[in-house]
Amino acid sequence: MTDAGGAPVKDLVAAVDRAARLWPDRPAWTFDPGECLTFADVRRRSLGLAAALADRGIVAGDRVAVMLDNRAEFPLTWLALARLGAAMVPLNPQYRTEDAGHILEHSGAAALVTNAALAQTRADVPVLEVEQLPQGLEELPERRVAAEDTVNIQYTSGTTGRPKGCVLSHRYWMELGGGLVSEFPHLTADDTMLTAQAFSYIDPQWNVVAALLAGAHLVILDAFHPSTFWAKVREHDVTYFYCLAAMPNLLLKMPADALDRSHRVRVVQCSAIPPARHAEIEQRWGVKWYEAFGMTETGADLRVTDVDHDELLGTGCVGAATRAREARIVDALDLPVPRGEIGELVLRGAGLMDRYEGDPEATAAAFRGGWFHTGDLARMDDAGRVYLVGRLKDMIRRAGENVSAREVEDVLLSHAAVRLAAVVAVPDDVRGEEVKAFVSADGEVVVAELAEFCEQRLARFKVPRYWEVCDDLPVTDSHRVAKARLVAAPGRTWDRVDGTWR
Repeated sequence: MTDAGGAPVKDLVAAVDRAARLWPDRPAWTFDPGECLTFADVRRRSLGLAAALADRGIVAGDRVAVMLDNRAEFPLTWLALARLGAAMVPLNPQYRTEDAGHILEHSGAAALVTNAALAQTRADVPVLEVEQLPQGLEELPERRVAAEDTVNIQYTSGTTGRPKGCVLSHRYWMELGGGLVSEFPHLTADDTMLTAQAFSYIDPQWNVVAALLAGAHLVILDAFHPSTFWAKVREHDVTYFYCLAAMPNLLLKMPADALDRSHRVRVVQCSAIPPARHAEIEQRWGVKWYEAFGMTETGADLRVTDVDHDELLGTGCVGAATRAREARIVDALDLPVPRGEIGELVLRGAGLMDRYEGDPEATAAAFRGGWFHTGDLARMDDAGRVYLVGRLKDMIRRAGENVSAREVEDVLLSHAAVRLAAVVAVPDDVRGEEVKAFVSADGEVVVAELAEFCEQRLARFKVPRYWEVCDDLPVTDSHRVAKARLVAAPGRTWDRVDGTWR
């Protein structure tokens, strides 16, 4: 992607200006429910917001928290801050004083942009109510934006502890969004994209960038609703969407519909497609689903493409490195392991995060040796394609045997009644650690039957001893189960060994 002078587009501001010049009257964003903006509208209103924020004292280098639902003002504020040289700190609108307070303090936020309904719940920083920020076109002093300028302090989901603030630059976003245009899935101005996650999470943000660079129309739902998701896909003539984690299983739980295959989707990218149900997913909706791997810290790293999809269907492979990435599997000494052996997945290349905000020790540990350490256990085949095995912190050591939480979770999720599953380690005086499963299910579920289901598919030492059935499991912004919250507040548990509830 190049600007009017033929130079590469290196920042969000240039991307907005280019899109408004090339496709001024084309629909850029449709919020459902909500308004539709053209690319010219996006530029005009983000400029107006930038002027309003500058008038209220926001300057280059400031960090500004944004706490809003999925409405136009969220990405408009992000783009406005980028134009000012300031950085956005996204906050989940469900956060309260403790979790929001930690991020506001840790990031050094100079202000909080929110709406009137949420304004009264946060008093630690100056509050700017979005309804009082004009969005008309106003002149701004010219300011040069550099690719290395910080544009986000993006906090991780915190599945195992306190969220960490990832410092993300314009270069990060250009690599992430641009790679989806120049490489598979080759997004173009003919595409209609859809996202259903909260804008406080990273996926809707890279959807915005990719759509700006491609000239694609982006549809933003208020949230992910499994019962109406495909109806929205059909209604908006969507051709591409990305989903992750629990979403495929939740969609499969919905009743089959005669219209399941009546859509225009050409590509679905997804992280953590359940391998045992991959073929079933494609058969039901009549479109190929492609695995992809990325992290808040690293952007888009690995993906399956149209070249190897059929070969890898149902294998759980997350694909090979993108053009901007190198991937390697290393041992505990950070030495490469032979192909096929399990080790930690490490990555390097252009457009990774700059650092963890305020945490030089964590940054140094993550980037030791010049490679980012993902914390994921994986193996690589002879073609350089990666297969995830589990998380380093999710490996359970039971009586000298290693149990991958992910492997057990994948088996549980293949059971017709199970909606969500999480497997964790619990201390055990005899075996060091034991395996515990948390499950939420549709209707009544008998844990003894689930245990037997696992015994038929896994080595006996991998079958959870302890079981807890929950109405629902807490999830992070990225729809991954928040295991730390489950472990911190355990409930009534069934012991498979002695057959009793505790």
